[in-house]
Amino acid sequence: SVGWCINQNNVFSTNSVRVSESVAEEIWSNPRTVVTNGPPRPGTRAVIGEDGYHLSGRWDFSSGISHASWVAALAPVHNSDGSDADEMRTFLIPKSEVDVVDEWHVGGLRGTASLSFTMEDHFVPTERSYGLNEPSREPGSLYVIHTTPMFASGFATVALGVARSGLDAAIDLTKSKVQHGGTNTISADTTTHRTIGEAEASWNSARAFLDEATSEMWQTVAKRHELPTAQRIKVRLAGTHAIRTSADVVNTAYTICGSSSIFESNKIQHCFRDAHAIRQQIQGRPTHYDTAGQFYLGLKPKGIF
Repeated sequence: SVGWCINQNNVFSTNSVRVSESVAEEIWSNPRTVVTNGPPRPGTRAVIGEDGYHLSGRWDFSSGISHASWVAALAPVHNSDGSDADEMRTFLIPKSEVDVVDEWHVGGLRGTASLSFTMEDHFVPTERSYGLNEPSREPGSLYVIHTTPMFASGFATVALGVARSGLDAAIDLTKSKVQHGGTNTISADTTTHRTIGEAEASWNSARAFLDEATSEMWQTVAKRHELPTAQRIKVRLAGTHAIRTSADVVNTAYTICGSSSIFESNKIQHCFRDAHAIRQQIQGRPTHYDTAGQFYLGLKPKGIF
């Protein structure tokens, strides 16, 4: 949960270059600033007003909101007459100005405190907002990369860490646990040998693919100052694969541990819940494989990448 929140905040802070320097200074000059964000529910809207927008709606999955000082609210823009302006914008608002709703009663990633927040007809000045394709005012290579590939690779890294912890815990347990009715430890079973070998191969392969994709992404933006579709697709594919493979590795670890896995005192129980919570998040959607497949088949890729 800590790694998840750190990734969420660090990635989002790169959006500081998409608002004016004065607004960025207002929000991010404090090194302890945390900006949380979450997807809007259907019906959420931002209505154009004088010198700003009026926001109404609800936003969920706002990880780290307990420690946040600001929230970022993505919303579709509507004209004053109610018609769709065909634009999505993100609005930056002090957390003290929104209502926080705690419905985060979940199995995995409990510590992220991914609560919800609401507001009704709340005014936000234009300068505290930016469009989805807002250009960066800074020339650095980092800011060529939009948040989608950053979140894809960052949350995949968290998933790999959870899987590594779970697999290590299972390996340790096999060296001391004797199955009911047996005389040898689980680690002496030849089935365990193969299972651990396959799990290690899966984990290391997923990690290597993610490392390759992100390294290529960075080398590309550093050299060309752009991020072509091919690199974005590869990061999306590697991130999704790492997340879903990590859950599979944790499943293996969970199975190896037998009945010990069901106890909350066992680390594998925590890893199991967290790995599957991550897999259910948007970055782990299996439809991202469809997007990659479309691209590699020469079709126009659909989806977010």
